Amino acid sequence: MKNEDDRGGSYLIHHGIVIKKIRKVLPVRGKIMRIRMAVLILVMAAGMVMAEECNVVTQIIPPGAVVEKVAGDFKFTEGPAWDYKGTLYFSDIPNNRIIRFAGGKCDVWRENSGAANGLMFDAQKRMIVCEGGARRVARCIGENQWETVAGSYNGKKLNSPNDLAIDAKGRIYFTDPRYGKQEGLEQDKESVYRVDTDGKVTRIIDDTKKCNGIGISPDGRTLYIVDNGAGELRSYPLKEDGSVDAGKTIASTPGGDGMCLDEKGNLYVTSKDGVRIFDKEGKQIGLIPVPEVPANCVFGGEKLQTLYITARTSLYKIDLNARGWQAQLDGEKK
Repeated sequence: MKNEDDRGGSYLIHHGIVIKKIRKVLPVRGKIMRIRMAVLILVMAAGMVMAEECNVVTQIIPPGAVVEKVAGDFKFTEGPAWDYKGTLYFSDIPNNRIIRFAGGKCDVWRENSGAANGLMFDAQKRMIVCEGGARRVARCIGENQWETVAGSYNGKKLNSPNDLAIDAKGRIYFTDPRYGKQEGLEQDKESVYRVDTDGKVTRIIDDTKKCNGIGISPDGRTLYIVDNGAGELRSYPLKEDGSVDAGKTIASTPGGDGMCLDEKGNLYVTSKDGVRIFDKEGKQIGLIPVPEVPANCVFGGEKLQTLYITARTSLYKIDLNARGWQAQLDGEKK
């Protein structure tokens, strides 16, 4: 903000700090001095902005926090899901398995997973799975017992369900792109769908190039989509009935894939350079570099402050000063 002082000069107010810029008290031959002062002001302002952004980052990423590899030797890890009871699950897509990680050890929880990708637990703690190979969204209803939640739209098979989110009312939202071979496609678009609690499947978004990661804001009012094809993060106002208003691009996410959110509405989006952290408006406020290119992430741990990251052949984690939030399990944050 810029105001005039009583001498005819001016001063700048930046983040509550007054930086005076005196013009009329300097002689004409002080032009060079004025230029130098202007440059100094810009440097100081930039420094304050960097300090402020650094402060925001340290509020989330503790000083000295490190990304730790906790498991490896997989083919392609994806879809991490925390069960809120102490166990993490994730997909190893090429091996057609769902892996369980507990007590520092991994074991195979499900073979022949339908090329499972995104995983999530609903309010009843039942696992919901996007089975890209089986072209359906499925729900676990007992030991080795699965039922189809969604397998078609308008009488035609889905493409390859990729990732999902669940709102506080129990409605499931999922992305349905197709990677790799394009044979056998029946849908005319790669879209985002909603499954109501009565099982009705509705297409709600079809304006992305290749929808991928998906998340819902803690207050339940915004649906976020990672458009991998466009390298963008998009937001859509989410209505009470589960429909959406027109969306908009809020950030660039080159190589963007999966995502999760914390209780303040910040978004953690896996990209080619690591996990990018955005505020709810799409401003990038941090970056977590990962040794391998990350595919997805989720909060877990005793206090839901450990970010688990699936990245190519491995599983990583980092402890943060942020708590994860999932509307179906934590409720809508007012």
